[in-house]
Amino acid sequence: MKRFSVDRNIECVVGGRCADEIASSAERLLSGRPGRYIVFNGFCDVHVHLREPGFSYKETIRSGTLAAARGGYTLVCPMPNLDPVPDSAAHLRVQTDLIRRDAAVGVVPFGALTVGEKGGRVADLEAMAPDVAGFSDDGRGVQSEAVMREAMRRAAALGKIVSAHCETDGLTAGGYVHDGAYAAAHGHRPNRPESEYTEVERDIRLAAETGCALHVCHVSCAESVERIRAAKARGENVSCETAPHYLLLTDEMLREDGRFRMNPPIRSASDRDALVRALADGTVDAVATDHAPHAAWEKDRGLADSLSGVVGLETAFPALYTGLVRTEKLGLERLAEALTEGPRRRFGFPETADFCVWELERDFTVDPAEFLSMGRATPFAGMRLWGRCAATVCGGRLVWNGLEAAKKTIF
Repeated sequence: MKRFSVDRNIECVVGGRCADEIASSAERLLSGRPGRYIVFNGFCDVHVHLREPGFSYKETIRSGTLAAARGGYTLVCPMPNLDPVPDSAAHLRVQTDLIRRDAAVGVVPFGALTVGEKGGRVADLEAMAPDVAGFSDDGRGVQSEAVMREAMRRAAALGKIVSAHCETDGLTAGGYVHDGAYAAAHGHRPNRPESEYTEVERDIRLAAETGCALHVCHVSCAESVERIRAAKARGENVSCETAPHYLLLTDEMLREDGRFRMNPPIRSASDRDALVRALADGTVDAVATDHAPHAAWEKDRGLADSLSGVVGLETAFPALYTGLVRTEKLGLERLAEALTEGPRRRFGFPETADFCVWELERDFTVDPAEFLSMGRATPFAGMRLWGRCAATVCGGRLVWNGLEAAKKTIF
């Protein structure tokens, strides 16, 4: 990443061959406006849920990508737990037609690894390959080693990444809260880290065996980090992501509220600290939100009975900037890389002149009622965060306008 000043009020932290073009565009956009601004490449999120087709009462491609634009994102990759599941060219087309019609920012979907995401038979990867970022059965781990081996072998032949939700069903035992003091004190079924890292270990082994590029989704525990770091040291083709809530929160901060339920769960302080170190040293390649909106009635049943998943596109950067950069746990350039060049490079997305503009010296209190996303459940509700997105430009269009002189959003 390059960090340089355009003028006394505009600073850039950008990477790639489009850095100069981005700086020039930002200068034209911001010329004569009061305030201090910092410009980044457009953010890229390789793990979101846009809920269409099939679950538009939770989120639509339109509402989800508007939320993305407000959060500085210019490219998002939705997961395939939809209806119909994109496990064939015909089923994928239902989703891509909606994307072409309604998306406010770039959207490249994932295809399912197995038919119906049921883990039993490998999906038609070959037919979907030209139109997807990679393949995943996100929401559940592929339990059969033989099925995962075949899926990885075929994905490798296509030059596509497998983004693995690593979870061993037999070890979760229905648990939904980290196996720590909070679960014990409040009588919640515990979810042990073993349920994640044992499948991380298996999938790293299968990736090495098949020559597949493996990307581990939403890493939450120190043991997974250790295994991924070791695989990278061996030169294996492995990458991973984690999410803001795993980098900033611990199970000691849980409340009896559905907005604290996600899968995998928020874990211990030692797990959080291991993830922050791994992000700083590059073991964690990308920060992804796992933006997972649900209807209010699906999240107001308390911690035990609500559905898993929280929204994150509109709070990710402010939460990370406030919790990691302002506290000097992470440099701004490293955070920017994990939100931009890191995921783009790993998934082979082309460089663009898309960018987002932030006012880092402005603070606000998170109010989910103001979200553009239809989802409202976030563990950051009520928190004071720093950093407001002033503008997002995607494909030469101003897709989010939060500038003081023009509050109307332009799409």
